[in-house]
Amino acid sequence: MQGKTTDISKRIASTCRRVAALAALVCGFGLPAAADNLWPEKETLTLGFIKLTDMAPLAVAYELGYFEDEGLYVTLEAQANWKVLLDRVISGELDGAHMLAGQPLGATIGFGTKADIVTAFSMDLNGNGITVSNEVWAAMKKHVPIGADGKPVHPIKADYLKPVVQQYRAEGKPFKMGMVFPVSTHNYELRYWLAAGGIHPGYYTTGDVTGTTDAEVLLSVTPPPQMPATMEAGTIFGYCVGEPWNQQAVFKGVGVPVVTDYEIWKNNPEKVFGVSAEWAKKYPNTHLAVVKALIRAAMWLDANNNANRQEAVKMLAKPAYVGADAAVIANSMTGTFEYEKGDKRDVPDFNVFFRYFATYPYYSDAVWYLTQMRRWGQVGEAKPDAWYDEVARKVYQPEIYLKAARLLVQEGKALEEDFPWDTDGYRPPQTHFIDGIAFNGKAPTAYLRKFSIGLKDDAAPVRAGGN
Repeated sequence: MQGKTTDISKRIASTCRRVAALAALVCGFGLPAAADNLWPEKETLTLGFIKLTDMAPLAVAYELGYFEDEGLYVTLEAQANWKVLLDRVISGELDGAHMLAGQPLGATIGFGTKADIVTAFSMDLNGNGITVSNEVWAAMKKHVPIGADGKPVHPIKADYLKPVVQQYRAEGKPFKMGMVFPVSTHNYELRYWLAAGGIHPGYYTTGDVTGTTDAEVLLSVTPPPQMPATMEAGTIFGYCVGEPWNQQAVFKGVGVPVVTDYEIWKNNPEKVFGVSAEWAKKYPNTHLAVVKALIRAAMWLDANNNANRQEAVKMLAKPAYVGADAAVIANSMTGTFEYEKGDKRDVPDFNVFFRYFATYPYYSDAVWYLTQMRRWGQVGEAKPDAWYDEVARKVYQPEIYLKAARLLVQEGKALEEDFPWDTDGYRPPQTHFIDGIAFNGKAPTAYLRKFSIGLKDDAAPVRAGGN
C-alpha cells in the first residue's frame, strides 16, 4: 500500500475551495462549466497497479497532486498479480486499476473471468521486451547478422531462435518461455514474434486453457517481478515482460533482451486504466476527475522531450511503486535500451505516455487485441467484422476521455491540439509490424487471413510443422 498519507492541509484547502465555489453558486454568481460539471460523487479512492514502469501516470498524478486538484483522495496499492487486480476491481475492493489492455476485453467477452469492465484512458505505448537466457542467446547469436559496428543487426527476428528451438526439441527438451497473463499484450506480442519467425506458439482450446495445443514453444504465466529469477533458475528460457524486468536481466547478468515491442509493432498500445462498468455508471464525475488527473500526468511525463523522466525514475524507484534500482528503471525510461551488456542504444519512444495521442482509447486498438484472441483460440469461433466493432465500443469509451480533455482545455491545463477531436476512433491502417503485415482495424477478418500461422474464419487450425 502506498505509504504516503494525504496532507491534511491540502485536504482542508481543497474543501475550502469547494465550499467557496458552492457558496458562489448559491449566491447566483455561477461557476465555470468545468467546475459545474465535475463534483466527484466519491472522493476517497483506492486504485491498484502492478510494479511496472508503465504504472507511472498513477504515481505522477499522486505525487504531483493532480488527484487532489480534482478533489480526489487516492490510495495507490500494489497488487500481487493481474488476476488478483482484476478480481478486486470486479468486487469493488479497488475503484479502478492499471490494467493490461486485454483485460477489459477478455472479461467482457467472458474469457476467464466474466465481467463488464470499461476503459476511458490508454496509459502508454510500447514499453515491453523479449529476453532470453545467456545460453539461448549464445546459440541464437550464431544466426544473427552482425553490422559493420560489430553489433547484432536489429530488429532480431524469431527466425534466429527457430534453429535453437528445433535443437532443444530434437534433444527431447521442451522449449519454455514466460509471459505475464493469458490476455496480456506480452502474450500476444511474444506469440506474434514467434509466429512471424515460423515458430508455432500453440492454441487455446475448450480442453486446453494453457494455450499449448500444437505448440513448438510452451508459454506459461509468470508474475513480472519474478521473471529474471525464474529464468535464472532454468524454469523458463526466455520471457516477454514490461520494464524494468528486461533491463534487470541485463544488470543481473542472467539474460539478453533481443527485441522490444516497439520493433515488433511500432507505437503499440500497452496498458489501460480500467474500472467496472457499474462503477463508471455510478460515479461518472469521479471517473472524469480520475481521467483528467491521469491525462495531466501523462502530459508531464512526455513534456519537453522527456525532460521530467529522471524525476519520474526517482518516483518509480520507491518501494511503494516499482521498487527497482533507479539505474535499472532509467535504462529504458529515459530514452535508451540496453540489449547485450554494453550494447545500449537510443530508443526515445521506448516509453510513450502522451505524444502520438497515446492516451486516447482507440477502438482499433481494442480490435487488434480481439483479433489476437481469435488467432490463438481464446475466441473459439469466427466472428463477423461487426462483432469486433461492437465489443470495442462496449469496452473503450473515448467520449469520456474527450469530455475530460475538453475540461482541461477550458481550464487552461492542456492545448486544443493535444487531442484527436475529429477521429472516428479508428487509426489509419498501421504498417509498422516486424513481419510487414498491415493492420486495418475496420477489416479484422481480412487481417486474420493474412497470417500463415493462426486461426481464421472457420478453417482448421494451422498446426505446428505446417500440417
